[in-house]
Amino acid sequence: MKTSGEENYQITVEPRGAYLPDQSEPEEGRYVFAYTITITNTGTVGAQLISRHWVITDANNQTQEVRGLGVVGEQPFLKPQESFEYTSGTVLATPVGTMRGSYQMVAENGVSFDAPIPEFTLSVPRVLH
Repeated sequence: MKTSGEENYQITVEPRGAYLPDQSEPEEGRYVFAYTITITNTGTVGAQLISRHWVITDANNQTQEVRGLGVVGEQPFLKPQESFEYTSGTVLATPVGTMRGSYQMVAENGVSFDAPIPEFTLSVPRVLH
């Protein structure tokens, strides 16, 4: 239980993936996926998303790491209970893969913390049963 005045740094991240057949070329090992991320400040302190770190793994266990400032060109500031949603994409060499990672956040009082992005699966429909 939280006592009054205690600062709580908590960001909830909800990912959703979707296959984009129009942009994919399976015969060339190119599978394009979009993912929509909803980031909600479930803590008690406002915080800004500064950067991201993704770990993207395909079905051949090939991993790529992506780091960069912000998301879709933005560094949103989220007050407690505010959300920010964005859509981006990635390309895999296989019809199935996973993504996970973290957002690097800075609270309005200067405290830095990481918001974990739970692992989620990217899959061409009807590949996973």
